[in-house]
Amino acid sequence: MEARDIAASGAAGITRRLEAPSPRYGEKLIYVALFACAILSVLTTTAIVIALIGPTVGFFGDVPVADFLFGTDWAPAFEPASFGVLPLVVGTLSVTLWGMLFAIPLGLGAAIYLSEYANPRVRKVIKPILEILAGIPTVAIGFFAVTFITPEILQTIFPSAGIFLALAGGLGIGLMVIPIIASISEDAMRAVPGGLREGAYAMGATKMRVATRVVFPAALSGIVASIVLAISRAVGETMIVVLAAGSTPNLTFNPIESIQAMTAYIAVTATGEIAQGTIKYDTIFAVGSLLFVMTLILNIISIRFVRRFREVYE
Repeated sequence: MEARDIAASGAAGITRRLEAPSPRYGEKLIYVALFACAILSVLTTTAIVIALIGPTVGFFGDVPVADFLFGTDWAPAFEPASFGVLPLVVGTLSVTLWGMLFAIPLGLGAAIYLSEYANPRVRKVIKPILEILAGIPTVAIGFFAVTFITPEILQTIFPSAGIFLALAGGLGIGLMVIPIIASISEDAMRAVPGGLREGAYAMGATKMRVATRVVFPAALSGIVASIVLAISRAVGETMIVVLAAGSTPNLTFNPIESIQAMTAYIAVTATGEIAQGTIKYDTIFAVGSLLFVMTLILNIISIRFVRRFREVYE
């Protein structure tokens, strides 16, 4: 009994010593601040959705949903007006497609080099410089696309090309999202345990085979997340598309034709010159709602894919 009592009293003493001598108000304050940030982000998203719903419902009270989603002619300012949003959707997908075809190989190539080939000194220099590209204003990239990419490169390759091209907008978007793909993918590859690399090297694998057959599959969830994040960023880009791709709603994936993306239409139309409550005014919110839904679907697909292919290492 005495030994048991001594053990119990010792355990109680240890418990008392491990407890904080006074309430930790600093930790509670941090908890409240982080919780407020989370709630604020949710409330902001909710407020955006609420702001879009009202005018969008009013728009669909005058225009059938099927005509809006499947119509092939977008001319809300003409008489008779046409509200088929497909040309804007195709324009958005077109510049996103050409941008991703340009950005994904370069971004993943940079990630593989930084993760598997570059020595620490080179990595410390190249990665910050690469990430600086993400901080360049998109209007500057759009101006670069329309003043250099189009006249100096694309019009040299395609002499009949005009000033505003879907491919120019796509290349500008590609430059913008390369740092996103490269940085996140490199972080995912660096997180792969070194034991997997060492085991592959022990079996006689080359560095390229280790990078492509071992590290790349192991980091696939992070790589896919970076690509989907880049696609979401490209879909929502405005200034590059406005400056380089034009404002002509064309139902085409031809890279050397002018197009109009959904974001470009919103930017060009929402100038304060349209009377509030008119159907043309409501088209801004209808297009914005569709863009919001497209981005939400992309994020849902990304989350499901990442959860399905995530590798967990002990």
